[in-house]
Amino acid sequence: MTLYGEKKPPADDRPTVEVTAVNWPADRPEPEASAAPPGTPARPRRFRLLLASGVATAVLASVGAVTVWAYAGDVPRGTSVMGTELGGRSRTDAARELRAQLDRRAAELAAPLQVRIGERSAEINPAEVGLTVDVDATVAAAAATDAHAVDRLVGSRQVEPVVSVDVAKLEAELEKLVGDQGRKMTMPAITFTGTKPKVRHPKPSLAVDPEHSADVVKAGWLSGQPVTVPLVESHPATSAEEVDRMVRELAEPAVAAPVKLTTDRGSVNIPPGAIAKGLRFKADKAGKLTASIDMKRLRDALGNRLNEVELAPKDARMTISRGKPKVVDGRAGQQVDTSSLGDDLLAVLPRTEDRTITAKLTEKEPKLTAEKLGGLGIKEKVSSFTTHFTGGLSSARSQNIVTIAKKVDGTVVLPGETFSLNGHTGERGYAQGYRDAPVIMDGKLVPGVGGGTSQFTTTLFNATYYAGLEDVEHKPHSYYFSRYPSVIESTIFWPNLDFKFRNNTDHGVLIDTSYTGSSLTVSIWSTKIWDSVKTEYSPRRNITSSKTVYLEPGPTCIPANGSQGFTQDAFRVIKKDGKVVKREKFTWTYRAEPRFICAKEPGS
Repeated sequence: MTLYGEKKPPADDRPTVEVTAVNWPADRPEPEASAAPPGTPARPRRFRLLLASGVATAVLASVGAVTVWAYAGDVPRGTSVMGTELGGRSRTDAARELRAQLDRRAAELAAPLQVRIGERSAEINPAEVGLTVDVDATVAAAAATDAHAVDRLVGSRQVEPVVSVDVAKLEAELEKLVGDQGRKMTMPAITFTGTKPKVRHPKPSLAVDPEHSADVVKAGWLSGQPVTVPLVESHPATSAEEVDRMVRELAEPAVAAPVKLTTDRGSVNIPPGAIAKGLRFKADKAGKLTASIDMKRLRDALGNRLNEVELAPKDARMTISRGKPKVVDGRAGQQVDTSSLGDDLLAVLPRTEDRTITAKLTEKEPKLTAEKLGGLGIKEKVSSFTTHFTGGLSSARSQNIVTIAKKVDGTVVLPGETFSLNGHTGERGYAQGYRDAPVIMDGKLVPGVGGGTSQFTTTLFNATYYAGLEDVEHKPHSYYFSRYPSVIESTIFWPNLDFKFRNNTDHGVLIDTSYTGSSLTVSIWSTKIWDSVKTEYSPRRNITSSKTVYLEPGPTCIPANGSQGFTQDAFRVIKKDGKVVKREKFTWTYRAEPRFICAKEPGS
């Protein structure tokens, strides 16, 4: 029993034409006149030809009449879809009739479809997976026929409706039904632990095939019968045997010895460890495993080795000379051409001998050329900020301030770029020239490498603040220090605390640093776009008092006078054309700094 039922074809009252084939070969002799019955006058050849022509004409006329009758309208007569006669209609009328039939059977079409996968069954709502009859496509199929088949002109034909389904939505519903009955494909892989290859053999997946499942569900929906969707096992394109072969023939010999890289500037060895990091085995969606060289990973693994054969490009830079910015040209560098290096390296890795490749050196332009730097609009001092310190330049703290100031001096921040102080200087440790000086750790001052760099951070923060540049990240100190402006100051600590600002202008930004024996100055050079940038403070509130804390005396104990705690707001007020265009609020709460005394507590 079908979903739509059956309809008996109407009585066939169409004419039947019987055609008898007549064949007179051209080389066949005319029959003798004596062959005619006695007394029958002989008919001349012309009469017989006219007779044959008349019969043929009558046959063709009959066939033509049938053709006209059968092909009246766009859809041939005798054509039906889902039990509905569409023959003899135009496509528009046929589509209208088919839609009316679908409307009459809407309840049947909307009924849940029983679907079974493995040991589980569920009902699927046809509307939720987009199961529909494509009326236009169905009518087009009904209108298509073979005009040379006479038997189809006078017979009847059933055309299956064209069914559409949203394959992605159907697959999602079927995946829910699959559940833990299925399994994902295990892709083949070859990786390295150090220089030892590690293998993962492939395993087939067990899942529904989206396209095949869609065909099964569409057919079941029309029949009104429960549907069983099979779970299909799909194997990766690369087998376990092929993985093992790739290990034997490529992965193992690849890291058995170094590869010599030669250039016009000399040669360098690529050690097995670097080869292992650069050699990658990647499987595509079909599970086909292929080998390639990741040049970025290989370069990172080589570290400074390539410095022996490469020449790094040097960016153009800008200095301040006699109160004006001046461009100093950079230079192009030479770098190993990696365009074919990966393929060349892959070619020699399976070898046990002759492991040498040759690479070309190509010119590497600097990131910032003199022409580009000169066009960034760095022409005037936009802001400047100075902080003071004691002890002269001989103290460890002052030396740390000078070290970080030199590292940042001359930095150009392009339009739209974000500057990170941690990112620019990297780790600030002994190896980078920093010394031990007081830092705040766990709420008290203790000796720590890089102490004093927070003063530079605060000075830089204020210079960018008064230049009107965008504050991205900063964190004020836990305690208030009178040498800094309250609220608008910043600490720094590698790697967790950073200071960042963004150049939110259309011009370049030059950071210029300078220092004396008692002060540090940071100036920002660019094109001035604001009339003024000023700070307005709210009164201090939530004031808390300092406590006295006695610490164990010794070389690690650093005394402090203490300070009050408080909360305060600072408003950055930016004006242009005499009007306030921005008013930004910064708020911070300082904890009361204890008065640290390096002595035993009295009475203890």
